[in-house]
Amino acid sequence: MEPIYPVTALQKKQGEVKEAARKGIVRITENGAGAFVFCSEEVYEQRMKEVADQAAYEALVAAALERGFADIEAGRCYEGAEVAREAALKLRRKHA
Repeated sequence: MEPIYPVTALQKKQGEVKEAARKGIVRITENGAGAFVFCSEEVYEQRMKEVADQAAYEALVAAALERGFADIEAGRCYEGAEVAREAALKLRRKHA
């Protein structure tokens, strides 16, 4: 879980807050409610990379699903492993 500090800790426990921010994201509260997040440049860059990688992965999965649904709609699919195997063997013989 991410550490949570009151805004006053930025003055009273500055070293502790900075050390926590070097390791990960720190949440800062104001009047008991979430107000800010604080982290080191390295943590920020790593989080942004993770978010970008996850977004790219999700886009690839969505595109693959769309292609799959389009193939099913167009009848470019096989029912059962044996039928698919036979079709693959025919293609192999054709291109050999």
